[in-house]
Amino acid sequence: MTDRVERFQAVADRLEGAIAHRVAPCAALEVGHANGIHWEHACGRLTYEEHAPPATLDTLFDLASLTKVIATTTLLMKLVDRGAIKIDDRVQTWLPAWRSADRTMVTIADLLEHASGLTAHLPFYRDFRGRAEFEHAICTLPLEYLPRNQSIYSDLGFILLAFIVTDASGGISIDTQFTDIVSDLGLGDLRFRPPDTWRRRTAPTEVDPWRGRLLIGEVHDENGWALGGVAGHTGLFGSVRSVGRFARVVLRTLSGECQLAQSATLARFRQKSTVPGSSRALGWDRMLTTSSCGHRLSYDAVGHTGFTGTSLWIDHRQNLYVVLLTNRVHPTRRNQDILQLRPALHDAIVQAVTP
Repeated sequence: MTDRVERFQAVADRLEGAIAHRVAPCAALEVGHANGIHWEHACGRLTYEEHAPPATLDTLFDLASLTKVIATTTLLMKLVDRGAIKIDDRVQTWLPAWRSADRTMVTIADLLEHASGLTAHLPFYRDFRGRAEFEHAICTLPLEYLPRNQSIYSDLGFILLAFIVTDASGGISIDTQFTDIVSDLGLGDLRFRPPDTWRRRTAPTEVDPWRGRLLIGEVHDENGWALGGVAGHTGLFGSVRSVGRFARVVLRTLSGECQLAQSATLARFRQKSTVPGSSRALGWDRMLTTSSCGHRLSYDAVGHTGFTGTSLWIDHRQNLYVVLLTNRVHPTRRNQDILQLRPALHDAIVQAVTP
């Protein structure tokens, strides 16, 4: 244990230094492999108030866009395994409003690879509420580019994917479906719309000027809020330990233990997109030298980040995962310092675990 602490001391120092310099009020970090944990650490306080509760390994964070890979992509893999959906299904087959001439060939895979032609983000929450209004608005929105000619990271495509997952499952909502997965796999504290009993150990996000309040246990993303806190692109809350459990399941699935999905299905979802200039796979992002995971992960590592200051990277070749959860948007989203922290931290972690 002493040797392990010493090996990760440089990582701890870097993370605690970042918190001291207000990269975020607090952070929780877990580094592990398919069958266990190398090291875990929490630091900081839930807010910048002097007497705020300290962060722990059980602190809950708004996972933001980690929802895309942990929940939405996982649910789609399950549907593919059951034969209820194919990734080359046309979106129009599932969402009839998606019908203009320039979008008829767009597939579910295009949405997953962020290559559907949809723009990155629009503040639909200002005018719309609920599925029907969002679905019509997104499906009739003029495309920004010719599908498959480039990749623009888009929340809008994942909003549609959640609608498709619901319909392909006989109308069962994605939060209900995902709760069953969490229970079956023993993932612990991972859920949409967390209960009030979680509030005391939840890291606050932004003092939201639009909603006029500090957000605690309430989805940070405004479009996610307008969809009731359950959406394909955001809404999931969890602890570093629960996300770590998910990462271990991914690694074991890739090794042939079919826990999350069929191994072949997960392998297909990890394949790099052929779209020019894209770093994406199906749902997942892939490792580049410019990625948030730094320079020392394997070329086929997969991961994702979340706007609130979260990230998850999984490297099958090195049998390694890294979960970093922060609330860097507290008290305001203008703080961008985490962009420098993430790659440096991941590089230090790989150095610590390399013999």
